[in-house]
Parts: sequence; structure tokens; C-alpha cells
Amino acid sequence: MPCVDRHKVLAGALGVCLAAGVHAHDARVGDLTLDHPYATPSLAGSSIGAAYFRHIRNRGGQPDRLVGAGTPVAARVELHRMTLDNGVMRMREVAFIELPPKSDTPLRHGGAYHLMLIDLKRPLKDGERFDLTLQFERAGARTVQVWVQSPRGESGGAHRH
Repeated sequence: MPCVDRHKVLAGALGVCLAAGVHAHDARVGDLTLDHPYATPSLAGSSIGAAYFRHIRNRGGQPDRLVGAGTPVAARVELHRMTLDNGVMRMREVAFIELPPKSDTPLRHGGAYHLMLIDLKRPLKDGERFDLTLQFERAGARTVQVWVQSPRGESGGAHRH
């Protein structure tokens, strides 16, 4: 039975009719599904924040790459990867994030990849929302609405709206 999904607010869209059983907080661009964009509240006095996705699913037969992002709430957005280097966790900016065909790439809190929001214009507070525009090599650009929420559990996957 169709229903109006109030969580799916995208640039230029007024609402989308979804069939029961479809994930509520996602967007699509080309062969990519951008599942559950979220950010964590920023720390008091900090000018940086972080944004995540449950995953980016590439349903197509060709690889794609996330090559950039931007948001009105920060001066710039960097793509970051966490790696373990001689027992020390390190975070480094990367030029792109690979999205292999027929696969899911997680960008979860505590995972390998995330988006750093640099020089925040204001603190990110629990319950707020903001726009984030992603740029993909093949699929092009897509703006999604990001929910600011405190992590629930270590996996970062137990968020509720």
C-alpha cells in the first residue's frame, strides 16, 4: 500500500510515493542508492564535523567513484579514510572513494570511510537536518538531506527517525 514518506526530502522534490518495505531514508542517482545519510553532533567549540551513510550501493555493472561533496553548513567537505598503521588509527584525506559494481560501500560511524565537514559555519545539533551535495564520477551530482543524530551503538547502524 503506498504511503507518503516524510523523511525523503530531496532538492526539488515535494514527496515520493513508496511501496511498503522500501527503505525510507535514501536517495538514488543513476545506478547508486545513497542509504541513510546522517551526521553526528559536533563537539562544543569544534569547527569540524562528520557525515556518514549506512552505505552507498552500486546496483550497476560499471564501477563509479565518489569524487567530492559540498554543503552550505561547512566551508568544505573532504573524503576521508581511516587506516590502522602500526597499531595506530590514522585518518587521511583521499581523492575518491571507489564504488565497485554490484556492491555496497559502507561510510558508517567508526568505519573506514566518512566525509569530514571542515570549518563548520555553526555547530551541528542533534535533530537538525542539512543539505549535502555529492559528486560522482559517472552518476553525476545528487543533493541529499542529512539528519544530525547521536550514534546508537558501535556499528552506527541502529539509527531511528
